[in-house]
Amino acid sequence: MAGMRVWPGKLRLPKSIHFPQIPGKGYYQKYLKAVLSKRGRKESLAKIEESPWSRIRSYLRSYIYVPEEGFRIPLKLVVSLTVAVIAVYQVALLLLVAVVPTIRIVRAGMTKDMVVLLVQFGLVPSDNPAVPGDMEKELSTVRHYLWSLEVCYICSLALCCLLTCTMLLRSLGMHRSNLRALYQGAVLDVFSKAHILRPSREAVVCWIAFSSFQAAFACLGLLIQQVIFFLCSVAFTFLVVIPLQAGTSSPLFGIIRNMWPFWLTLVVAVLVQHLLARFQFLEQHSLQKELTNRRALYIVTFLLFPINVLVGVLAGVWRVVISGLYNAVHLCRLDISLLQRGVETFDPGYHTYCHYLKVEVSQCHPLLRAFCSLLLQPGRNEPPAAPQDTHLEEGLQLMHPKHPALGKARIQRIRARWWVAYTLLHNPSLTASRKTALADPAANGAQLGIPRP
Repeated sequence: MAGMRVWPGKLRLPKSIHFPQIPGKGYYQKYLKAVLSKRGRKESLAKIEESPWSRIRSYLRSYIYVPEEGFRIPLKLVVSLTVAVIAVYQVALLLLVAVVPTIRIVRAGMTKDMVVLLVQFGLVPSDNPAVPGDMEKELSTVRHYLWSLEVCYICSLALCCLLTCTMLLRSLGMHRSNLRALYQGAVLDVFSKAHILRPSREAVVCWIAFSSFQAAFACLGLLIQQVIFFLCSVAFTFLVVIPLQAGTSSPLFGIIRNMWPFWLTLVVAVLVQHLLARFQFLEQHSLQKELTNRRALYIVTFLLFPINVLVGVLAGVWRVVISGLYNAVHLCRLDISLLQRGVETFDPGYHTYCHYLKVEVSQCHPLLRAFCSLLLQPGRNEPPAAPQDTHLEEGLQLMHPKHPALGKARIQRIRARWWVAYTLLHNPSLTASRKTALADPAANGAQLGIPRP
């Protein structure tokens, strides 16, 4: 371990000095023990031998935050998510109170004169729209429509609240994995490019605004989801469910019935391309597949170009729909970017989250706090001991206050050095802090082994 700073001996201070207490010292020491503990390979072997059903179960479990021994989510994250859940509940309650009573009042106050007007506009089916009669059947139909509208609104609101809370719970697991990776120094596993985990003016501002951003994004995502899911549920109810119940024709069914040759052509064209690619344009060799019949491949590509343009239009519409749904559902999560990798800095929510992580990791690193708590432990009054080896690691001096036996000194010194090397290997971000803390000889009474030029 050449070039590593050494601790020449125990630091002895008078009893009158007051040693400050570090909040959560027990947690930091437990985290240190968890990092240094031996881990078996059963988990890795289990992951390799996982069945599809176990993979589905593990994926569903990823949306449920399960606490792990030796790791604790920062308090600000817990407070931010709690505030976001309370804000979502308040907004959902306001949406429910503002709309549902109004629909019920309209349904209770519906009269036959209003039903006649709706029948004349063609919004309500009637047996004889030209000559209005009793209108009792049409009145019950309108009330049924309003009741269906109310059910759609409540169901969509409940679905939005469930999705928002699920996304917030899923973000807890992502917060834990991101913090653990940054504690170990794996910056590129979290960010798209290397970052210096140091506080800055922008990082402090983002840390202050993180809780507010989380609550605002959760509420805005709930509103957008409510609009989308309510419109979709209303369209499905009035175009599919109600016509099937009433046994009447639906405009959607009419469009599908009139355009069936178009849909059949697209389906047949896609199937033909897959069959040709499987049996004519690919040839199996010993270890891999190779292209064959290139001339026929070029001819088929030219002939199917117009049909593939229509398929591409439908694929583009589906891309817009699925992108909108994905972004609406994941808008409340700040731990992921809604933009692709490389331009995620234009996402204000993810940008705030990244700077929040910088401040949190640089100021609340568990291993650094555990090391400081060990340093702040008061020394014991012991008789002067024999001179010790100045190359003994500081981890051994702090963790073993008693003098080891002469025959075991070398073994314990090697073991302590390996512990320090293991800790620095899994937490490279501690290297800079360790050198900075021990660079000043006056701070710890040490003399550097290699003089600086």
